[in-house]
Amino acid sequence: MTLRASHLGICVSDRDAAMRFWCDGLGFEVAEHYDLTDEVIPGLAEALEVPAPVAVRSQMIRLGELKIEVLSYDDPAVTGRPSTSRGALGYTHLSFLHPSIDDFADHLVAHGGTLLKETRQNLGIEVVFVADPDGTRIELMQG
Repeated sequence: MTLRASHLGICVSDRDAAMRFWCDGLGFEVAEHYDLTDEVIPGLAEALEVPAPVAVRSQMIRLGELKIEVLSYDDPAVTGRPSTSRGALGYTHLSFLHPSIDDFADHLVAHGGTLLKETRQNLGIEVVFVADPDGTRIELMQG
């Protein structure tokens, strides 16, 4: 059996703001989507680990071979906050290489992101983090 990656999922509070950041800002392309409810798919709430009733859009976006599932819930309301530290358990960020991280960070801010100025460092390579509209961290690395 050969293992292949399928996708990475993120939950967002505002689908339009997220699509502006991820597609217009980062350059992802809109792919397929699924409007899902637990009325049509029994067990969906349990599979997603949320209380019923469930109404969620699963919007796929692509950048090359990278596929992200943007989950936006109509019901139930989303909860929690993304990690604010790369020292927290679990997934903490997604990283991209760009030849001009300062210019690209400005581009992402213009598309709804937030520049995390204190993260701008030279660690042998220039890095800076930008948060998407919900606070999910994106690392930009000079390259």
